[in-house]
Amino acid sequence: MSGLVAGHPVIANILRRWDEIALPDACLTGSIIAQARWNEVFGFDPHHGIADADIVYFDPGDLSDEAEKRAELRIEALFGDLPVRVDVKNQARVHLWYAAKFGHAIDAYRSLADAIGTYPTTAAAVGLRQRAKLEIIAPFGLADLLHPRVRANATQITEAYFAKKVARWQRYWPDLEILSWSEAASRPSRTI
Repeated sequence: MSGLVAGHPVIANILRRWDEIALPDACLTGSIIAQARWNEVFGFDPHHGIADADIVYFDPGDLSDEAEKRAELRIEALFGDLPVRVDVKNQARVHLWYAAKFGHAIDAYRSLADAIGTYPTTAAAVGLRQRAKLEIIAPFGLADLLHPRVRANATQITEAYFAKKVARWQRYWPDLEILSWSEAASRPSRTI
């Protein structure tokens, strides 16, 4: 894992400047980590297929849209030199907008790890942050990420949503092992 982190120009850049992010309980998460691994394994350019970098944080003390927008604008300016868009979301407020975007309500997350445990695939359900050492949050472990293998996390997504994502991934990474929906996982216990 440390080779992937140090070897990917965007991931390494973000983690090198981690202290400047200054958001509560923050992590670099999601598809950039999985897709960087896929590029490494299949010999693609490090930026191949990567559209954004997700920086998430957990601040239940301020659930306002305005606070999240301020954080996003600040982080976008901080990483304006990156070749990908930076997306910033307060995971403590996702339940406030989720139904409008995805058609069904969810419970409020209890922690950042709880939120990461709902990400659409087990390979992308990984959070990284650089403190005194690299810290990893991986509710499903790292096996699917490192293999690399895509396994749906059926906690919140539908089979149709997964199929739409799979179509994109197969265009960019045709040799990627993608497990069928029937082999989907679901979020580990909420006691994370």
